[in-house]
Amino acid sequence: MIVREQFYIGGQWVAPGGSETIEVHRAGDGAVMGRVPAGTAKDIDAAVRAARAALEAWSALPVAERAAFLQKISDGLKARAEELAKTIAQEVGMPIRMAARIQAGLPIANFANYARIAGEFKFEERVGNSLVVREPVGVVGAITPWNYPLHQIALKVAPALAAGCTVVLKPSEVAPFNSFILAEVIAAAGLPKGVFNLVTGLGQTVGEALVGHPQVDMISFTGSTRAGKRISEVAANTVKRLALELGGKSASVILEDSDLAAAVKSTVGNCYLNSGQTCTALTRMLVPESKYAEAAKIAAEVAGGFTVGDPLAETTKLGPLSSAAQLERVRGYIRKGQQEGAELLAGGADAPEGVPAGGYYVKPTVFGKVKPGSTLEQEEVFGPVLSIVTYRDEEDAIRIANDTPYGLAGAVWSKDEARAQRVARRIRAGQIDVNGGAFNMNAPFGGFKQSGHGREAGVYGLEEFLEYKSLQLKG
Repeated sequence: MIVREQFYIGGQWVAPGGSETIEVHRAGDGAVMGRVPAGTAKDIDAAVRAARAALEAWSALPVAERAAFLQKISDGLKARAEELAKTIAQEVGMPIRMAARIQAGLPIANFANYARIAGEFKFEERVGNSLVVREPVGVVGAITPWNYPLHQIALKVAPALAAGCTVVLKPSEVAPFNSFILAEVIAAAGLPKGVFNLVTGLGQTVGEALVGHPQVDMISFTGSTRAGKRISEVAANTVKRLALELGGKSASVILEDSDLAAAVKSTVGNCYLNSGQTCTALTRMLVPESKYAEAAKIAAEVAGGFTVGDPLAETTKLGPLSSAAQLERVRGYIRKGQQEGAELLAGGADAPEGVPAGGYYVKPTVFGKVKPGSTLEQEEVFGPVLSIVTYRDEEDAIRIANDTPYGLAGAVWSKDEARAQRVARRIRAGQIDVNGGAFNMNAPFGGFKQSGHGREAGVYGLEEFLEYKSLQLKG
């Protein structure tokens, strides 16, 4: 049992204002793996006040010193990488080998990357008779999800600290233990008191209190579009800056001249990453009508190769979902797809065989002949469920790809690179993989439409936490 009984506020571990706790369950078998405090508005107020008190000194600290702290945090996380991977694998369900590379590896890399970026960034420049300076936006409230918990924390906390902001973090109650490890690393790094603060709890209590607090200057949120809309409503009362990274329903557009086998295999693998619990997952595979039968056969075969099992087992390729609620949600979408007449090519709503009892496991699922506009084609499932949609021609494919409320990610496949890029430019989404192009941690990450606004990662993520100021100079 992992039991956390205190919050990290003002550079100290302090008792929460209330006595309520939240149980955290292991994804692999459903058992309780520990508990954390359920914070209150009083706890958030204490954390915000600590962040506000620390802001002036931290923002005035030379950027090189802020960068040095970020590197210390990266080094501290690296020293605990094995512990982080095992913790997050149990919280979220990602297989341990992948969790080591992604769930632990990416946060370590991002803190180090922002140490570098901060040292290279131009915080001021002369424009005519004006000196244009970039200053920290102020106190930042960071609200993060459970699917890539520490990675999403790092993409907010690291650039915010680099910019000179102070932070109050509210992590997901589904996967909170990794954030306590981060707080311990930050304390060991000697970060000045109040610069980073951690409060756990439920969205409707501590989340609302953080978003509505008048001393918070900005909210950076990653999560559902529904929650993002609520945050926008509450934040409007104090005219806060918002950065929202929300849902997605990304299309992989496979053009008729592509390497079909390679495109289908890559799309299925992307869809099933982290058991489909990825906001950028390519959950819609668009194929020409003439290629449907072949694409369906390949997709079903690839899905069959995803071994479902305990996330701590080295042989597992597809781990469980993160929670009982998530399991029921995904199974509900699978049943809905069948009710709407989609062709079930692989998987289904029944529990997989040979998996640990009590775990949140779902079969890797592929639906064919999914109709544009159907529930399965329009709504974010957040599980290992791929929908194959056919199109008539290139124009039809682009129309279908763009015809959802979301615009977070996508992919285009063609042996003609120029054609692939031309189609990619017409898809209204924040990042498009062209012929399997790799993830780039320095490229901007974020969406169009109801996938949110603002960008994370690289220098673009740093800029989100900065304000412009013009000093009009004489002579």
